[in-house]
Amino acid sequence: MQKEIKHVEATESSTNSSVAASDKQRGVYVRTFGCQMNVHDSHKILQLLSREGYQPVQTPEEADVILVNTCSVREKPEHKVLSTVGSFRELKENNPELVIGVGGCFARQEGDVLLRKAPLADLIFGPDNIPELPGMLQRLYEKRKPVVEVAFDKADDVRFLDVEPQAGSSDLTAMVTIMKGCDKYCSFCIVPYVRGRERYRSAHEIVEEVERLCSNGVREVQLLGQSVTSYRWQDGEETWELARLLRAVDKVPGLERLRFTSPYPRDFKPELVACYDGSVPTLCEHVHLPFQSGSNEILYRMNRRHTREQYFEWVANLRKISPNITVTSDVIVGFPGETEEDFAQTLDLIEQVRFDQLYSYKYSPRPRTPARKKEQFTEEEKTDRLYRLQDLQNRISKEKNEALVGTIQEVLVEGPSRKGGGQLTGRSRGNKSVNFLGNPALIGSLVNVKITEGFHNSLMGDCLGAVEKDAQ
Repeated sequence: MQKEIKHVEATESSTNSSVAASDKQRGVYVRTFGCQMNVHDSHKILQLLSREGYQPVQTPEEADVILVNTCSVREKPEHKVLSTVGSFRELKENNPELVIGVGGCFARQEGDVLLRKAPLADLIFGPDNIPELPGMLQRLYEKRKPVVEVAFDKADDVRFLDVEPQAGSSDLTAMVTIMKGCDKYCSFCIVPYVRGRERYRSAHEIVEEVERLCSNGVREVQLLGQSVTSYRWQDGEETWELARLLRAVDKVPGLERLRFTSPYPRDFKPELVACYDGSVPTLCEHVHLPFQSGSNEILYRMNRRHTREQYFEWVANLRKISPNITVTSDVIVGFPGETEEDFAQTLDLIEQVRFDQLYSYKYSPRPRTPARKKEQFTEEEKTDRLYRLQDLQNRISKEKNEALVGTIQEVLVEGPSRKGGGQLTGRSRGNKSVNFLGNPALIGSLVNVKITEGFHNSLMGDCLGAVEKDAQ
């Protein structure tokens, strides 16, 4: 998934000696590839540089600094990154002072080798080096030599970039990082190698950030981590795990909705499942629970450390305590050694669980991971399995959405729908996209929508009006 983070308002008090010394305020443009963590990092980059006096701009043509924030979970985004950097050649030729930087997971993976792969790049920085970005740009301006910083945080110097919300922000939803890195070492996954080992943020800092966001108008918060359910913070003799953190964040004034992603199934402990019983009112009835394969043999080869039977049990426990919960997941096809029988077990698991939505991918060999050394399937074989799996899930998704016709869904109105025609769009508590005709004045409100149609990826309905506060 590629997203572009285009614009964040600069604060009036922003100053920086390197910027102030230039004839004009330097414009910065960020293009983002990858997951929600990368999208969140890009927002933070723009906020950080805005605070230092840079002006976020809408297009690369307006920019003095272009930053490409990258993903390395699969091979295809890497190719897109290199192609994207190459597409800025004419801009660089027309403006030799233009700075082009590559950050994120792919930058961490490649290090200074990336200077050869992407010769237009002046700056290479890893996810942990975002706080150093203003200083790196200053060094680049002063020395006119490429700058590479891709080291992980030191164990005694873990940095979570915390930037004050921008004045006048109209964001209704926000993401808050609670941890980074991963200790699971699934045999297909590069995340531990590009994001590092698990490091956790202070629970008190997290709650304080949510308080600031909500006081600035945010109504929905998503807690982020590569393996978010592993969260563990030691505060003296007290231990904070995710369930306790959710209950603390739930009490923040102004917060309407709370979510978290991405969890690791084995860490879904009973106390975390219990949060879905209604005792954490802001916690939305949605869980993203990656399973990756329905075959125990493939799960073992993936080093997932759970079985299909355990996965069925975890989903059953969640649905028992929250009958209307929506369940989404990740799955990989074409993993080395996956037989047709193994693939059939994946299809069977999908049929039995009946996910609301699936994010499905072809296996992609990644550097440093054990699975890349195994015999690989052809792209044609992986594509065939992916299409068969997606056909099944599309049918299930449509059936699940059609079953909601006639129900009333609480929707947080996010803005105009891309469908046009005076429609607005928002998301239900179950994280389903809902479109309906409505007055733009409803943007930012919680409304009740009666569902009239269900499609593969969205719902259509009639707005019944704003949700009354005392009715929640």
